[in-house]
Amino acid sequence: MGNHHKKAFILSFALLAAVVLASCSFASSGTGPEEDGIPKDSGSAVEEDSRSENAVNSAVDFDHELDQYEPKKDHYNFYFTYKIVHPWWDAVALGMEDAQRKFLEKGITITYEYMAPEAASAEDQTKRLLEVRDRDFDVIGVDVADEKIISPILDDMVASGFKVMTFSSSDAAEGCKRIAYVGNTHNYQDGADLTEALCKKLDYKGKVAILVGSVGAPCHEDRARGAKDTIAKYSDMTIVATEYDMDSVDLAYDLTKKILADNPDLDGIICCNMSNPVGAARAVTETGSDTVIVGMDHDQEALHYLKDGIIYCLGVQDCYSIGFDTLQNAVKIADGNKPGELFKEKTDEITTVIYQEDAAIMLELLYGDN
Repeated sequence: MGNHHKKAFILSFALLAAVVLASCSFASSGTGPEEDGIPKDSGSAVEEDSRSENAVNSAVDFDHELDQYEPKKDHYNFYFTYKIVHPWWDAVALGMEDAQRKFLEKGITITYEYMAPEAASAEDQTKRLLEVRDRDFDVIGVDVADEKIISPILDDMVASGFKVMTFSSSDAAEGCKRIAYVGNTHNYQDGADLTEALCKKLDYKGKVAILVGSVGAPCHEDRARGAKDTIAKYSDMTIVATEYDMDSVDLAYDLTKKILADNPDLDGIICCNMSNPVGAARAVTETGSDTVIVGMDHDQEALHYLKDGIIYCLGVQDCYSIGFDTLQNAVKIADGNKPGELFKEKTDEITTVIYQEDAAIMLELLYGDN
């Protein structure tokens, strides 16, 4: 994927095969395998597999349909910019592409650009937003790279007459004049839920580290805040390191190696994006550490580490729904509608914490892997 990543109109065979991956929407419970009312060591293996499969199948939702809204035009042109070229946003794009195809079936053509840099950068996003002001788009959608830097730019664009929305996992700052947001509205709680699972696993005592992600990215920062506030509740738990890996697997690996070298008795690592659980797990495996890892999302390698018990749990976001709902709401915004009966000011998408017992089924379902 290049720096100028423009999504094609028709899904390729490979992307079509990946729709299930992008659409994972597991029913949020926030409970671990030991909390579902059935002891982990009770029942047969078949019963255990059945419970996990039923939980997964009941939550997966990739059969989306457009609502009854009748668009006012037969052609729309959108611009979307997001934090970084990365498989997570490819999954969001699949939901957009499905909505695009469904609009075409109704005789409505939607074209859009879907742009991001190779490395997360608020400066790069600022440049893109300044440049796009000189072009003709019905709606501009932004996955906010840094809320302090980007939010004032969005306010200025709205004041100048541009129709601006935010999407993905990072909304603008509170009070920003952007019209609406589609995505994760509970990143703080996601961080808290993952950390609570880690604390329970560690019997509420020990040393932990936090890998945040990109500096200023609202979703990463909010998850880290949730993690820190949760750790603060327990007097026998201590945060010994907090590092920013800039959503890079390689940097997360390097940082974890350093943290482990400085703290050989490290008990846990809290990972706040999709890349850093992979980097952390690689480092933990290489060093032979028994540090417990919790993290975010559905990376294939991360799911293998979950299956092997290297990662304890993962919080998986519904990327497909984020993309589908973003495109559908963009049409309504382009027609001049405001949040209310037609769409919410904040459209919330779910996150679910999954555990080792779910990993094999997840891999088979999402990747045809086991």
